[in-house]
Amino acid sequence: MLVITILFFAGAALYASVGHAGASAYLAVMGLYNFAPSVMKPTALALNILVAAVATFKFYRAGLFSWKLFWPFAVVSIPAAFVGGARMLPARWYKVVVGIVLLYAAVWMFRSSLKPLKVAAHPPPLWGAMVAGLAIGFLSGLTGVGGGIFLSPLVLYMGWAETRATSGIAAPFILVNSIAGLLGHFSSVAQLPPNIPIWGVAVVLGGWIGASYGSTRAPAPVLRQLLALVLVVASVKLILY
Repeated sequence: MLVITILFFAGAALYASVGHAGASAYLAVMGLYNFAPSVMKPTALALNILVAAVATFKFYRAGLFSWKLFWPFAVVSIPAAFVGGARMLPARWYKVVVGIVLLYAAVWMFRSSLKPLKVAAHPPPLWGAMVAGLAIGFLSGLTGVGGGIFLSPLVLYMGWAETRATSGIAAPFILVNSIAGLLGHFSSVAQLPPNIPIWGVAVVLGGWIGASYGSTRAPAPVLRQLLALVLVVASVKLILY
C-alpha cells in the first residue's frame, strides 16, 4: 500500500504540472498491481476529480483559463463521458483498451518532454471542437481517464492554444469529464477500495505541488521521460497478460 501511495503521489504531481489529473498514471500503477477492472475505472475517476479540482484552481488563479476555448469541447464531452461511464467492457477488452490508451499517453508524455511547439495560436472551428469533445468524452468515461491526454496534444498540434493556455483548459475539462464518467458508472462506487481516503490525500498533495509548479513553469523533462517509461511497461503488461 505504501508503494502504491507514493506512486500515486508522484503521478499526480507530474501530471498536475501540465494541467492533467494523472488517471493514466493511476491506471498504470493499478495494472501493474493486478487490480480488477471493476476497481480500476472508478478509482482512477475518483482520484482524477480530486487532482483536477486542485489543478483547475491553480491554473485559473494563474489567469490561464479561457472559457471561450473551453466550452465547445466540454458542452458535448460531459454527456458523452456520462454515457461512456455507464458502459463496462469485458475485463479482457478493458485491459487491452486501457493498455492502448496508456501507450498513447506514454508517447504524449515523452514528446511533451522535448522542445515545445512554437505555433501562432488561433481559435478552433466550432464543429471541430465539438466533434473532438464528443469522441474524447466518451473514451474518457469508458476507460476512466479524464481526457486530457487526448485534448492537450490535439489543441497544441492544431495550433488552437499555446502550451500553458492548453494546460489551463485541460484541468477543468478533465474535472467535468471525470465527474460525468463516475456518475454514469455510479453503481461502481461500491467498488472503490478501502484505501481510497489515503490515496486521495496523497494525490491532492501531489496535485497541489505539481499544479503550483506547472502554473508558473515547466517540470524537468527527465521526469516526464521516466513516467513515459512506466506507462509503457504498464501498457505492455495490460495488453499481453
